[in-house]
Amino acid sequence: MSGQAGRTGTNAMPTGTTSGTPQVLLAHHLKQLKLPTVLREYDKVARECAREGVDHPRYLLRLIELELIDRERRTIERRIKAARFPAVKSLDTFDFTAIPSLNKMLVLELARCEFVARRENVIALGNSGTGKSHVALALGLAACQKGFTVAFTTAAALVHQLMEARDERRLLKQQRELQAVKLLIVDELGYVPLSATGAELLFEVFSQRYERGSTVITSNLPFEDWTSVLGSERLTGALLDRLTHHVHILTMNGDSYRLKQSTGRRRTAAARAEQNQASTAAIDPETGELIRP
Repeated sequence: MSGQAGRTGTNAMPTGTTSGTPQVLLAHHLKQLKLPTVLREYDKVARECAREGVDHPRYLLRLIELELIDRERRTIERRIKAARFPAVKSLDTFDFTAIPSLNKMLVLELARCEFVARRENVIALGNSGTGKSHVALALGLAACQKGFTVAFTTAAALVHQLMEARDERRLLKQQRELQAVKLLIVDELGYVPLSATGAELLFEVFSQRYERGSTVITSNLPFEDWTSVLGSERLTGALLDRLTHHVHILTMNGDSYRLKQSTGRRRTAAARAEQNQASTAAIDPETGELIRP
């Protein structure tokens, strides 16, 4: 009875294995082994290999390579989802010419994510709208693709989460989770002044990550003005001492990147409207005057 009971679970082999078709049994085994790509592709690849005269080892190699590629894609997608990016952005869509102060070669070097492996920090400083968040998101995406765990948040949201966790007596758990992430991205530091408690909690997060993990911070304020956000010269000095020990600083001052894009879109739309209006205009055959719709 015990042997029969052991074969009736959800993961049991189909009954009557000798009478089952090979396709049914193969599908069952591949699902159990968690090889969905092999299950989906084995028949098509088999036909391709038969036409090309490919031997069995190379046939298996093709299948396993497809499985590995698809598995890595799914893993990257899970990392991106876990990072909670507000938008997925890459450096391919960033206009470096719009921000001449930005060191393009440094940004491209950072996109290789060796700074994450070395547990170094990145701080992007510049006025509003210059693409700091875009660069931070692009570095986060690159880190996900390189196999690192990433978490994205704004400074205000992070402080809110920490204070909520403290009130609910799960602050230590929250801090351990933040410390375990390989790359923590904290956007918009300086946009909202922090309470004394909030500043101390934020300092603890950065302090716990010191030489243990990488942190990317974006701020619209120069370092000398961070005291206005953190509320304490002592705390600001201690924080900068840790953050800037192993750091890459991106200077991103200039005209608003978003404003340029918005202005360009409006100009393009206006030009298209004029073209459409001109294309529908007609000439009055009696007066020779232009008739607009």
